[in-house]
Amino acid sequence: MNARPDPSAARPGARPARPSPGADAGEAPAPVNTAFLESLVGYNARRAALAVIGTFMQRMGPFDLRVVDFSVLTLVAHNPGITSRQLCSALDILPPNLVGMVKQLEKRGLLEKREHPTDRRAQGLFLTPAGNALHAETQAIVASLESESVTHLSDDERLTLIRLLRKVYQPQR
Repeated sequence: MNARPDPSAARPGARPARPSPGADAGEAPAPVNTAFLESLVGYNARRAALAVIGTFMQRMGPFDLRVVDFSVLTLVAHNPGITSRQLCSALDILPPNLVGMVKQLEKRGLLEKREHPTDRRAQGLFLTPAGNALHAETQAIVASLESESVTHLSDDERLTLIRLLRKVYQPQR
């Protein structure tokens, strides 16, 4: 008969397990001091982004769209003929990363390259009819998600938050 090793037995060289704080029966874990992190712009911006992006990912899951995919579709929808270079600049994406993304959106039939309307040396990006339909549907969902995510903010507070966040990543404006 093969005996299975006891999973609770210590492995050679393993550290002994430490009881976790508050591990005693019925004892609540000690509160965590996050004061320093909460004083940081980056920490607060990241926490806010995670809250909004988590909901975004749930709502965009059925459409198989990530935040960056939606951003690309939105810029192309609002700027027909936009070049890859312009997209990279607007979204702060490296060109090699955009190439794969554009190929995937093309493969899905959402995006197409055509001759640029004013620059014969460049190719412009355009949404296909399927891309336009998907973008219209998802833009409406994202707009409602945005308002739901910040319902506890007044319209003025929401605009102030956007203005201040832009000031962090676009300091020259």
